[in-house]
Amino acid sequence: MPACVPTRTQPLAQPDGPNQQHPHPPPARKGGRRFRIAGSDVSASLTVFLLAVPMSLGLAVAIDAPLEASLIAAGVGGIVAGLLGGSPLLVSGPSAGLTVVSAELIQNYGWRTTCAITVLAGLLQIALGSLKTARSALAVSPAIVHGTLAGIGAAIALAQLHIVLGGSPQSSALDNARALPGQLAKVGPAAPLVGALTIAVLLTWPRLPGRIGKGLRRIPAALACVVIATAVAAWAAPGIARVQLPSWDAHVLPELPHAPVTGLVTAVITVTLVASLESLLSAVAVDKLAAERSGGLAPARADLDRELRGQGVANAVSGLLGGMAVSGGAVRASANVRAGATGRASTVLHGVWVLLAAGLLVAVLEWIPLAALAALVMMVGIQMVSYAHIRNVHKHREFLVYGATVGGVLLSGVLQGVAIGIAVAVAVALHRLSRTRITVQRQDDHSYLVRARGQLTFLAVPRLTRSLAQVPQGVNTVIELDGSFMDHAAYEALQSWQDAHTARGGSVRTTGRGGGRIAEPASTAHNCCRPWTPWRNHHCHDKAPAPRTHGHQLASGLSSFQRNTAPLVRDELARLAREGQQPSQLFLTCADSRLVTSMITSSGPGDLFTVRNVGNLVPLPGAESSDDSVAAAIEYAVEVLRVESITVCGHSGCGAMQALLNSTPDDPPTPLRRWLRHGLPSLERMASRQHAWARISGRLPADAVEQLCLTNVVQQLEHLRRHESVARRLAEGTLALHGMYFHVAEAQAYLLSYDDVQEVFEGVGPTVLEESRT
Repeated sequence: MPACVPTRTQPLAQPDGPNQQHPHPPPARKGGRRFRIAGSDVSASLTVFLLAVPMSLGLAVAIDAPLEASLIAAGVGGIVAGLLGGSPLLVSGPSAGLTVVSAELIQNYGWRTTCAITVLAGLLQIALGSLKTARSALAVSPAIVHGTLAGIGAAIALAQLHIVLGGSPQSSALDNARALPGQLAKVGPAAPLVGALTIAVLLTWPRLPGRIGKGLRRIPAALACVVIATAVAAWAAPGIARVQLPSWDAHVLPELPHAPVTGLVTAVITVTLVASLESLLSAVAVDKLAAERSGGLAPARADLDRELRGQGVANAVSGLLGGMAVSGGAVRASANVRAGATGRASTVLHGVWVLLAAGLLVAVLEWIPLAALAALVMMVGIQMVSYAHIRNVHKHREFLVYGATVGGVLLSGVLQGVAIGIAVAVAVALHRLSRTRITVQRQDDHSYLVRARGQLTFLAVPRLTRSLAQVPQGVNTVIELDGSFMDHAAYEALQSWQDAHTARGGSVRTTGRGGGRIAEPASTAHNCCRPWTPWRNHHCHDKAPAPRTHGHQLASGLSSFQRNTAPLVRDELARLAREGQQPSQLFLTCADSRLVTSMITSSGPGDLFTVRNVGNLVPLPGAESSDDSVAAAIEYAVEVLRVESITVCGHSGCGAMQALLNSTPDDPPTPLRRWLRHGLPSLERMASRQHAWARISGRLPADAVEQLCLTNVVQQLEHLRRHESVARRLAEGTLALHGMYFHVAEAQAYLLSYDDVQEVFEGVGPTVLEESRT
């Protein structure tokens, strides 16, 4: 939904004390600074640091890069991308997704040229982010994206398995697979046992039982497995191969490439593609994690174009300093979110800790066995082959595309694998478009039925014309179309045949699968209003509205429902009658007749438990002139129906807000005035100097009424939190709160979220919930 921006707010004091706040309040502005450090950010940064160090070293071992280069990349990714990126909670550093690409570059061009390629890829990312291409990059088929990452993960696992077995990886995934039998024949005992111990600890650590286990689980599993494996190896296998960090005096910087231009361009594009896709997918995943943690009042969504530019700057700086390529990582970022990070401070501090460790903890890091790091990275590679993704692409009949992409990455490389995946996806799409089944049947009444199953495109026109030619002249014909698309060529072919058949004395009726006539109403009444008749109030454009009589409109509407709609919903309503209502959401909105909740939310019977009142107000518990009907509905929805979320929806042009603005202390205490007292906190919030005015898509609201409508949504959410049943479910993490605003004239909805400074009503586009209008 487009973006309205109410302003930063301070959390309201709870009933039992001024200092008690909501568990996840919107961040408050301090002196106008956007960067601030909270205690939870410091603790989260330490958690991510303890995870990032072994991961980074393991990835450097995997590609045979200088180990200090991984620590440079982790530090630069945390500080630079953390400060400049568009996803505050995303943590950047060396990436498993770039491992295969980087290993090939080091083998072909050497380390110093690889650093130069990283710099060029970063500059290309900056250019793409400036051109606002981030959202377009995510338009690639998920089967191709996940297939690429799965292929990379499989290649990583194969390569690291050789190190776990005490050997060295080969140059490609195919060579690693061929060399595996020989490696198994000469395996030594030390490295495999250390690797097996690392994997065992990594898998069992998150499942440690009991109170002691709960405390130990606060330590990242990646750190725990490396520490335990290092300790065991120091005692049982002192001669095992270990990490060797060279002196910083021997550190090398990039050099100008001396390779063919074509190969360098391909390398730069490959690094840019993989790093950008992994970062953008991770940013979207972090948004979802943050929304789940905050009970539905999510922080502002990531600015993906800014994130792409930030990743580009980080890669350019890392490459210039002799570091590995950088991208956002979902593993580090999810640990950051779950550790309680509230802003970009945790990401930046983690980078600071990494750089300090690189300078001060060299002697400690050199005790780590290579087999332990290899086992850790091997498990990361295995996890990149997600069964959930495989099941999802199979459900959508795109497994062929997924499999082709995985095979292409393993056999030919990342860029070639992506190209193969795109080619197969195009071929599958064309096959589905051309896979149209057309049959001709003679009916008992000597009429003919022509059935077309699938999409009617120019590819199906020859088959369509051959089938229509089988229909004799002058007979009655029904054409049943069971597809969601017909292009111009198919339409012309069908229309031409219909005109010719009608001219020869025949008749043609075109229907959908259910037999209903296409493009014709079931009734001639109000023909101009369909398909909006149920809610357009029959205000037709080509004739004057019929005069209203007592009960006529109600009776006409009921008759239309029984004739047209009841047959379609009768089975579903019968099921609901048997099983009882199980709505997922309590929807609290205004009584305004222009708000049709089922239309706005695309919901049906049994989806919403709806409460409507004048001004979408939520009285505070125990407030003067309190209306228990609203509190009773909230309690019933939360405690009995166990809804998963509550939405407070305001709207533009609200008469209740207008009445609030125009009210005076001398107004007579009518029922309406008494009820509107519950909106006075919204009026006070809007007038308070502690809260800046709201904005809509970067502009100020059109008037004070619009501003109050927005402010009222935020205030009523605060009232909701005061209700005991709501507060309890929020504390349990089983209930989410949503703020929503509907602009009637624009037919546009807005969802409430928070950024670093203020509350934001962001717009929802027509197809993707996560994307706002620009």
